[in-house]
Amino acid sequence: MGAFTQLDALDGSGSFKAYEAGSGTAGIVVIQDIFGINAGIRAMVENWAALGYHAIAPDLFWRQEHGIELDADVPAEFQRALGHMERFDGTKAVADIEAAIELLRSKGCSKVGVIGYCLGGFLAYLCATRTDSDASIGYYGVSIDTRLDEQHAIGKPLMLHIATADGFVPAASQAAIHAALDGNRHVTIHDYDADHAFARHSGSSRVPALAEIADARSRDFFAAHLR
Repeated sequence: MGAFTQLDALDGSGSFKAYEAGSGTAGIVVIQDIFGINAGIRAMVENWAALGYHAIAPDLFWRQEHGIELDADVPAEFQRALGHMERFDGTKAVADIEAAIELLRSKGCSKVGVIGYCLGGFLAYLCATRTDSDASIGYYGVSIDTRLDEQHAIGKPLMLHIATADGFVPAASQAAIHAALDGNRHVTIHDYDADHAFARHSGSSRVPALAEIADARSRDFFAAHLR
């Protein structure tokens, strides 16, 4: 079982919690979606720990409210999550992820990767362009097409899982992502005939067969680049 630990923001603006589990010389930062460090995200941290990684999931909504845990299948909580996303500062969040990367390195991880979902998928892409992450994975990342001008900064492996029927990432955005990144030797993109959040840990949006394919690819990707 994991436990919550405390991290200090790199800009000195405060401290925030992160859910941590496992140990070892390879680390993984699990980047939340818009529902906070809920049971699903904590389970993902523990799953990576069970595979021998030192895993951690920082609370990226702490500047709005500490300890947010929401359920995507509860309409009122879904709307609340969208509100948090609208007020979200992605640049500061990347710095908070960087703090988690630094913590793992300070605890003996020689390589650290990041993996994120939805909002976290977008942040995983930004980590590939803005941090020293050794490998990055993004699931159905929203808004990646708005930051494709940063793709020249990708210097280490990045894998993107795209849901082709994603209601939050329209076909034109997906086409722009492919056009910009298909030729980048550091980037691997997989497409899935599914809607957004098909690989969520649990809930009505999960498509088990496709989630298992994507997750197997993610496991192989990290095994190749973090071990």
